[in-house]
Amino acid sequence: MSGDDENRFRPKPDRVRSDGGKAGQARSFLSKVRKVTRQQQAASGRSRSAKGGGSSCAGKGNSIIASGRGVQRGRGASFVRARNLSNGWSHRQPESRRVIVKSRSVRGAGKSGKAAAHLRYIQRDGTSRDGERGRLYSATDDRADGGAFLDRGKDDRHQFRFIISPEDAADLADLNGYTRELMAQVEADLGTKLDWVAVNHHNTGHPHVHVIVNGRDALGEDLVINGDYLANGVRERATELATLELGPVTEIEQRRKLMSEIDQDRLTRIDRAMIAEAEDRLLDLRYEPDDLRGQSDRTMRLRRLGKLGDMGLAIEHAPGVWELNERLEPTLREMGERGDIIRAMQKALRAEGAERDPMSFEIHDAAPAKPVIGRVIDKHLSDELGEDLTLVVDGIDGCTHHVSGIDPARVEDARIGSIVEIAPPDSAGRPSDRAIVGMTEDGLYRPSRHLEQARFEGRVPGGDYEGFVDAHVRRLEALRRAGITERIDADQWRIPEDFEARAIAHDAERNGRANVRILSTLDLEHQIGSDGATWLDRRLVGVGVSDLSSSGFGEQLHEAMDRRREHHIEHGDAARQPDGRITYRRNLIATLQEREVARAGEELAAKKSLPFRAAADGETVTGTFTGTTQLSSGKFAIVEKSHEFTLVPWRPVIDRQLGREVSGIVRGGSVSWQSGRQKGLEI
Repeated sequence: MSGDDENRFRPKPDRVRSDGGKAGQARSFLSKVRKVTRQQQAASGRSRSAKGGGSSCAGKGNSIIASGRGVQRGRGASFVRARNLSNGWSHRQPESRRVIVKSRSVRGAGKSGKAAAHLRYIQRDGTSRDGERGRLYSATDDRADGGAFLDRGKDDRHQFRFIISPEDAADLADLNGYTRELMAQVEADLGTKLDWVAVNHHNTGHPHVHVIVNGRDALGEDLVINGDYLANGVRERATELATLELGPVTEIEQRRKLMSEIDQDRLTRIDRAMIAEAEDRLLDLRYEPDDLRGQSDRTMRLRRLGKLGDMGLAIEHAPGVWELNERLEPTLREMGERGDIIRAMQKALRAEGAERDPMSFEIHDAAPAKPVIGRVIDKHLSDELGEDLTLVVDGIDGCTHHVSGIDPARVEDARIGSIVEIAPPDSAGRPSDRAIVGMTEDGLYRPSRHLEQARFEGRVPGGDYEGFVDAHVRRLEALRRAGITERIDADQWRIPEDFEARAIAHDAERNGRANVRILSTLDLEHQIGSDGATWLDRRLVGVGVSDLSSSGFGEQLHEAMDRRREHHIEHGDAARQPDGRITYRRNLIATLQEREVARAGEELAAKKSLPFRAAADGETVTGTFTGTTQLSSGKFAIVEKSHEFTLVPWRPVIDRQLGREVSGIVRGGSVSWQSGRQKGLEI
């Protein structure tokens, strides 16, 4: 090689941990080592199980989570005992990769429908890396069958749910592969194969994995996992795998992560360390010349304390001597949670092409104090391990509302763009409570006297007087368990003077969730050109625009109402008067609904090969309730006879009668359904 060639030489280093060259060969070799190790561990686990040690009887007669004195019980107990024998759970080394693991067990999830609801929402749109629907995978399939998974676990006593969140998840080469390796290691620790599926979420700042495990082991017994293993074992295995793949955290990398936390408006690792070291909330960070190694940490903490001081959460009494506010931790936690919520709301608005001032955001920890009306721009799990939902609603009042803890059944039909009303819980007293008070004499209620009075008045539809009074007795029994009423004997109940007020308070405490009503499943654009009776129409002929904001969704709704008005003029359902007023066809809502129902009925008739007949007002409709159909005018029940079918307005109570004979009277756009033992009673 000539001298000129040597001068022209330029090194080209590969990217750290790249997939090319020797790094790829190293990863391939590492994968082989892991595979062999897992096989040996699994064989060892089966061997111990066959000999009757460890977890051989884990699924018989034990609680789902065992800890404390029950450390010997449940699958994974041998792993826990091994850690205990070696001085307890090994503390995470500073150079280890941080992984947060959350777990929960849900009893009867398959039978209650909670399993299906949870699986549906962790696969919702916008959770994948490309913003599409989350993809379900398993140990062997990249596209797992969620229906088959639910069917296998429908009779399980419980279901396990995990959230695996590696701090450096974005750096992992394959999150699916990481999850599979982790679950294989968990299987080896538990000594059984697991039936699991998972979904990766990329909709937050930190990618994470949702894992759902059915509640039976390989032998078909209840899967009982040791509580200490759930609390620590899964996290330790996840940490080991992340550290093995990415390597230990270097001091420079660790310093960079901590430095990035100095200005954050949330509880950080720096804060936790200072809280742990403070004595009576006092922290002494005065300069010590001999502690050269600790100067960097001291500088970082002083910078963080300066930030906390500006927030009013710390005060410097003397140079280097700081006092931490007693509200430091809860305040920073609340600020972090609120910051996460605001970022999620802004992201949902941007996805809809909207921008709103964060000052207009309303975050409701409980049901709103006054009704909120608007369009749904986001719908997700309040707690990603549970089933309750959170709605983000772009309100007609110009504010964007975040309401959590909503019953999924109340918003099952709501989609992004649907119009909803979220109101405070129903605080009105029950008619049955008022009836009980009316029948109470000298503080005593007697069912026999109530039955006699009901028969005398003859006002019970269908004449089921015993069932009518039994319903009141069941209500009293529920209130007795709450300590409100007292049963003296089979025919005497003691009723307190403030019975109604206490009963209302009891219901409010139990049913403190927001009262949600879906005003329209359709977004504004679909309502404008619809041939049915829409929410826009009800506003046009009803309350008008007095409650609309001049900005945000209120402004959009105002424009949509103008366009809907022009639509009616073009189709002859409205007319513009010489003075500029708009007059609408008489009975506009009923006319539009009848028109849409007739069209939808004919379309269904072609599919069913069964004639459609519209039900008249005041008519008694009978037949088999076979399903529902969603129209612009609302949700309608399909009631079939052998020779025809009809569509009538749906109410939630009829869902319990699916596939059964029903009967109801059509009255003014609604139906009084009659069913079951108490035939004739309105339900």
